[in-house]
Amino acid sequence: MKIHREGVKYIIYASLFWIVVLFLSIKFLFEINLVLAIVLNAIIAPLWFWIVWFFRLPERPLTMSKKYVVAPADGKVVVIEEVDVKEYFEDRRLQVSIFMSPLDVHINRCPIPGDVKFLRYHPGKYLAAWNPKSSTENERTTLVFGHDKYDIMVRQIAGALAQRICCYVRKGDKLRQNDEFGFIRFGSRVDVFLPLGTVPNVKIGDKVKGGVTILATDVVDNFKEELDERRKNKA
Repeated sequence: MKIHREGVKYIIYASLFWIVVLFLSIKFLFEINLVLAIVLNAIIAPLWFWIVWFFRLPERPLTMSKKYVVAPADGKVVVIEEVDVKEYFEDRRLQVSIFMSPLDVHINRCPIPGDVKFLRYHPGKYLAAWNPKSSTENERTTLVFGHDKYDIMVRQIAGALAQRICCYVRKGDKLRQNDEFGFIRFGSRVDVFLPLGTVPNVKIGDKVKGGVTILATDVVDNFKEELDERRKNKA
């Protein structure tokens, strides 16, 4: 199993801390209080293994096809609904939200091949990730990926525990499908906004795997030309 680069320093810190506790346990605590030494190590050991597990980088067969929108993150589908999007698109979109628990892989992958057409970081609150307001009020990074057929929006959203969003791309970057574009530490959610009329391949409650699960097939943005013209006139 490989470890993601975001986890290296956390694993080092956790390892050093455990080494210090073990040293003190052997040198002092066993003589003073055997029960305390056992309890401390019984707490630290699973915590260390969880940190290593959290930053795992699993090898998996990735789904690659321009006609598919692939899940950008691991987790559970918690929202599928039409919403008004006032950022970039200024129209209605189909929102599919994926909640990432502290046990999920937290790598974020590009759901389609294409260019980064829009990128904006928003400071904000740290509401629980399942709160509907977290999509627009929490700290978040909004990205729009697009190619010749359609554009989709993806939001990395910080939660009550996940207060560190990492985004590795810039506006104008060209990405392949499933290229890694970011990482969110310690649990949160990712929102995907698809063209209206898209029929999702998932339902609420489904567990999805980033880079593997197909969220939608054969997406066609019927309003793309109209919206592009509207944005051009506003510029």
